[in-house]
Amino acid sequence: MIYALLAAALFGASTPFAKALIGQAAPVMLAGLLYLGSGLGLLIWYTLRVLVARGQQPTNARLTRQDLPWLGGAILTGGIAGPVLLMFGLTLTPASSASLLLNMEGVLTALLAWFVFKENFDRRIFLGMVLIVAAGVLLSWQQRPALGVPWGALAIVAACLCWAIDNNLTRKVSASDAVQIAGIKGLVAGSVNLSIALALGSPWPEASTALIAGVVGFSGYGLSLVLFVLALRHLGTARTGAYFSVAPFAGAAIALVMLGETPDPVFWVAAALMGAGIWLHLTETHAHAHTHVLMSHAHGHSHDTHHQHSHDFPWDGKEPHSHPHQHEPLTHSHPHFPDIHHRHRH
Repeated sequence: MIYALLAAALFGASTPFAKALIGQAAPVMLAGLLYLGSGLGLLIWYTLRVLVARGQQPTNARLTRQDLPWLGGAILTGGIAGPVLLMFGLTLTPASSASLLLNMEGVLTALLAWFVFKENFDRRIFLGMVLIVAAGVLLSWQQRPALGVPWGALAIVAACLCWAIDNNLTRKVSASDAVQIAGIKGLVAGSVNLSIALALGSPWPEASTALIAGVVGFSGYGLSLVLFVLALRHLGTARTGAYFSVAPFAGAAIALVMLGETPDPVFWVAAALMGAGIWLHLTETHAHAHTHVLMSHAHGHSHDTHHQHSHDFPWDGKEPHSHPHQHEPLTHSHPHFPDIHHRHRH
């Protein structure tokens, strides 16, 4: 849970800072700088980590060829389309309301996880999502012009849909190295978005603007995504999305202070609805007798109840470590989430 909450705080805080940069760089250019900053920062982190750990047993499983289609789809939707739509939406929407509208990412993530990828949910989780949806609709209606369509709000919701698809695809590779996943995504998405911006004739921003965007991208997109992938590994997609729904509150609070925006009563009603929905998710428990089937995979792990296997290589006894291992069939009961070891039917 702590991974998801920290990821939410970092991403939520990035929204008002990105809003402040909107006038200093074209939306597509800014999206590219944010992701490129994320990718370059994580590349440095990954390189230093490899150098420090040289000769030691790896603690993370690297991406494989089978992971690439899932990661490619995640990059296309969440790394390229999503940020561009968000930057466009921010040009038409106050940052505080935009931050709360980003809660729709958690809702759409859960809907895809439940009905497309068949992840388990119960009435409590569903009710929480209903409250979050109601708050998002309220904010969207508030942004509706007297005549016409609320394009800003719709663009932000479309960005949330892109990230929802991204989240569900990323879950497929969440057992692999989170830094490697997030770093590749940042480098590819940043390069593509910058290329698109330059092809459209967007001018380069000032060096100080590019540097600030890179720092915001590293923290709000890079570090946030690393933590998000770790949360996917342990919580499953829908619940990670629910915990991540606290992100807009962090962003809205910073926007109100930093940008001097004044919220109206509708804003506070929406915030209360979203807070109630998030509380229902945070207080949810799930326990029953379940069976683990025979399974083989690789990921960073310690020798807990689910990892009672032997090693066919010299092991120095350090944990966590990563290597291909097999899970024998096991039936037991304990509180759990739909993590990488609990994707059973109910």
